[in-house]
Amino acid sequence: MSSVAKGKGGSASGGFFPELFRFGLYKPNQGRVVRQVTFLAVALIACLAGVEVFRSGWASQLVTGGFGIGLLVAALGSWVAYRLVNYATFADFLIAVEAEMNKVSWPGRQQLWNASVVVMFVIFAMAAALFLFDVIWTRVFEIIGIRYSGG
Repeated sequence: MSSVAKGKGGSASGGFFPELFRFGLYKPNQGRVVRQVTFLAVALIACLAGVEVFRSGWASQLVTGGFGIGLLVAALGSWVAYRLVNYATFADFLIAVEAEMNKVSWPGRQQLWNASVVVMFVIFAMAAALFLFDVIWTRVFEIIGIRYSGG
């Protein structure tokens, strides 16, 4: 475990709440792609929550202008998403994820196509086999009197 994750380094020892009020970036050149995608996903969820707050109508019952409350929820959620991807412990995790993803050997187009065809063939073959087993056992149970057909 890294020294940051153990609480010896910087913002990890103070917890996430004090981290919300910082402005700096943590290791800005490492794990950029995963951190950007994570930020966009969490910010999108925050924006959708803001839209739901606006559409629900209860925000407009509290104060006039429910649009402002929805916008505030979206803005605060986006700020939390920004700080989350710069929180030392979580950022180190995302950096490690990107490092591991770079080690993966991804299949080529032809290999992916061949594997997909095999998977589809196995799925249809298993479906046919299960259907035949069901028909056969249903008929056996009807013959010995355990199950009665509706006709």
